[in-house]
Amino acid sequence: MNPVLSLLKHLLLLFCLLAAGVAEARAADAVETSGTVLSVALPLLGGAMTLQNDDAQGRVQLAEALALTAGVTYGLKYSIDATRPNGGKHSFPSAHTSVSFAAADFIGRRYGWEYGIPAYAAAGFVGYSRVDAKAHHRYDVAAGAALGILSDVLFTSRLKERGVKISALPADDGAMLRVSCAW
Repeated sequence: MNPVLSLLKHLLLLFCLLAAGVAEARAADAVETSGTVLSVALPLLGGAMTLQNDDAQGRVQLAEALALTAGVTYGLKYSIDATRPNGGKHSFPSAHTSVSFAAADFIGRRYGWEYGIPAYAAAGFVGYSRVDAKAHHRYDVAAGAALGILSDVLFTSRLKERGVKISALPADDGAMLRVSCAW
């Protein structure tokens, strides 16, 4: 499938999930609810991309990264037990943010930055929504983002494209064709 069409299809799915969550939210809670919906939608989007690309290795890498992210995040939450800005418990680090950044970094690292940049923007919004809702301090969000990204550094590799590629390159006296093959 054309990568641009594929990206549009994934963004439309993400938009529909986001719109469904926001439609039920009160106006004052729209940012927080949108962030929560995105924190679920990003890992689902990463999983959907592994299915679309018939990428079994990617599914394993995503699962490993998300499992490590969740394990470390909740281990820190319950061992540190920091107070949230709203007075709640278990503030450090932000789980919404760590999972969102793990998924966004997986998408970018595995499938390329044309997919990763919008995913990172969505993950950044999740972090913003947690601070805006007074559910987390900025450092909770920063630590969550770092945990998610570090998990991907350990587990995720770039997807190698298969097949024959032919590309035209400029040359001094015209053009040349480059043929490459990966299997």
